Amino acid sequence: MKVAIPSETGEGLTSIRSGHFGHTPWFTLVTIEDGQVTGVESVKNVDHDEVGCGGVIEFAHNLGIDAMICAGMGQPPFMRFTQYGVDIYLEQETPMVGDVVNKFIAGDCTRMVLENACSHHH
Repeated sequence: MKVAIPSETGEGLTSIRSGHFGHTPWFTLVTIEDGQVTGVESVKNVDHDEVGCGGVIEFAHNLGIDAMICAGMGQPPFMRFTQYGVDIYLEQETPMVGDVVNKFIAGDCTRMVLENACSHHH
């Protein structure tokens, strides 16, 4: 499976996570097979100000991801990803991308439901 983590830099597993999905500068894409990381790729995000939140959602979805692990996400993108079949997981305590991936593999990330989507608007 391929998992995306919003990231501040393009340094793969050593990147610091981004606090918010839409305005993240990078996505770290991690391929996980049989509980092992088999691939890591850093992809620069599109410009939120130019394409809007919908553009970022389309961009992320077109990366072929199965899931995203983020610190927070608003209801509209959460609902859109859910329609696409992309699972969203919440993890708000771990600053490093690699550590987040390890938590995810261990089953320690909470699957997001509509009730814990952010209701604030940016």
